[in-house]
Amino acid sequence: MKITFPHMGNAHIAIDAMLEKLKLEVIPPPPISKKTFELGVKYCPEFACMPLKINLGNFIEALEMGADTILMAGGWGPCRFGYYAQVERDILNDLGFEYKMIILEAPDSRVSELFNQLKALGENVSVWEAFKAVKYAWYKIKIVENLERRFAYIHPRAEDKNRAEDIYDKGLQEIQSADDKHEVERVGLKCLERLNKLALTGEEPLKIGLVGEIYTVLEPMANCSIARCLGRLNVEVDNSIYISDWLNDHLLGGLAKKSHRKNLVRCASPYLNYFVGGHGLETVGSTVDYARKKFDGVIQVGPLTCMPEIVAQSVLGMVSKEEGIPCMTLYFDEHAGTAGIQTRLEAFTDMLRRKKILTGFSC
Repeated sequence: MKITFPHMGNAHIAIDAMLEKLKLEVIPPPPISKKTFELGVKYCPEFACMPLKINLGNFIEALEMGADTILMAGGWGPCRFGYYAQVERDILNDLGFEYKMIILEAPDSRVSELFNQLKALGENVSVWEAFKAVKYAWYKIKIVENLERRFAYIHPRAEDKNRAEDIYDKGLQEIQSADDKHEVERVGLKCLERLNKLALTGEEPLKIGLVGEIYTVLEPMANCSIARCLGRLNVEVDNSIYISDWLNDHLLGGLAKKSHRKNLVRCASPYLNYFVGGHGLETVGSTVDYARKKFDGVIQVGPLTCMPEIVAQSVLGMVSKEEGIPCMTLYFDEHAGTAGIQTRLEAFTDMLRRKKILTGFSC
């Protein structure tokens, strides 16, 4: 079995580690590129979600590299993600690829089901070995997220932003290459130390919360590297969701760490009090939470035509007015361009700085 999977942010670092611990030959798809987009756009329906198009491009590239098995997550609720695997399978079959697709369904908070699914996926592994594979992958993703959070703090404050980006990018590569827990920890601490040694400007940056659909929030190629663009504009970006949050809430039954979802649901309840699919409810709740934490603004991102985010956007106008936090929405598809996004980010951050100055003056 030569197995592959779709890219989403830095999740590939943990997925690759887990599959190797399950004694599988892993063929990760190449990093998302213009070619990946072109393949997905060519063979997907025109109005399909952008993540589906990127996923399909990932699979075609990996299959052409020799993969014969695809690992894909399943889904449920009023969001098209639950149909991704079926649509992708039909398209790949029509294209003549020979492969096996394994859909990892959310175990409805019964963690034992997850380990049984992974045991069945692995070749000659026990439930205990499946558990250890998940534990190791979880540890890797936590080290990665520690680095992501520290980079988000240092980048907008660093005098040499190119150096900060270089340390961060190399750090991710080193964490991916580390092959045991102690080496992962050593590399992670070394990367944090490098970031902490950078000279800072002393100027306090704006703080913006990034909310929306998880794939568009986490995957730089799906959002024109919005977090890095904002960092270069001296803005500290806080992601409303990380891959560990999704795994903890939907696959691990909230056992791995304290879940913040109940708090977000409470924050959203005056404005939206029912599940609308995807991360629509969390988008509203996170925006309210950011407002109460005195963030300077919120940017909502999502794929074009994403129904849950469209519902959330319809509520954010009221949230912005009642909670006193500026909000901007950006939708992405294959036609989104970095220059246009950069212009909108510059305008939004300029507005936030003027608002901050005026608010401080009036006080």
